[in-house]
Amino acid sequence: MTLQPRRLRLALLLSVLLLTAGRTATAHADAPPVGGYVALGDSYSAGLGAGSYDPGSGQCKRSSASYPALWAAAHHVRQFAFTACSGATTKDVVADQLGPLNRRTALVSVTAGGNDAEFGEVMETCMLGGESTCQARIAQARTYIQQTLPRELDATYSAIRSKAPAARVIVLGYPRLFTLHGRCLLGMSETKRAAIDDAADALDTVMSQRAAGHGFVFADVRGQFTGHGICSEAPWIRSATLPMSESYHPTAVGHAQGYLPVFAGTARG
Repeated sequence: MTLQPRRLRLALLLSVLLLTAGRTATAHADAPPVGGYVALGDSYSAGLGAGSYDPGSGQCKRSSASYPALWAAAHHVRQFAFTACSGATTKDVVADQLGPLNRRTALVSVTAGGNDAEFGEVMETCMLGGESTCQARIAQARTYIQQTLPRELDATYSAIRSKAPAARVIVLGYPRLFTLHGRCLLGMSETKRAAIDDAADALDTVMSQRAAGHGFVFADVRGQFTGHGICSEAPWIRSATLPMSESYHPTAVGHAQGYLPVFAGTARG
């Protein structure tokens, strides 16, 4: 059948529109978030332990091998604000890191809560102290996690939402530090390791609950790190090391293969 000139022009126009729409949809799916991405949080977001630190970040130790930097580079994000800082508490996030957030911010990630519960002190106590001292310090941290941390997280999440009302906010959890019944022959006992992992689970549970209460997404990394804790055959988390500040933090591989896939999956929505 031969098309009339007018019908031919209409058919060509329709074809062009359909092709353009297809290209637009593909471009939109692969495009960086309009309004940019802001990475908040503590050392688990900054990338302490991953190396490749930005000299300009000082003691915050922000790493180009951290999951926020890797994701931003892979998605060619033009507006990327990296304010996460090693050692930050929830109060520090609110006081020092929210400046880049605004009504156009599209994506926010945050890890916070571990320093509030003083997990660094817990680890030090359990490394140097006996079983009863370690268990008592863990119990103290768990009491804080259950009774006080929810209020701190609520205040932090409310501040983030107030500054970035349209953003997709992803709260990333913490991995279990140890693979139990692994190949570690020295260091902390299996009982101490198990109690520390249980405390990490309690922390993730509270973070997940409070994130849901604010309409945020909780990204649970524990499954991704399974089989890659300290004492495993292929650990993605540093054991006690020098410098000591990097102990018990994800390596560059932990960020690339542990945190990044989980964050990328939730960032897409």
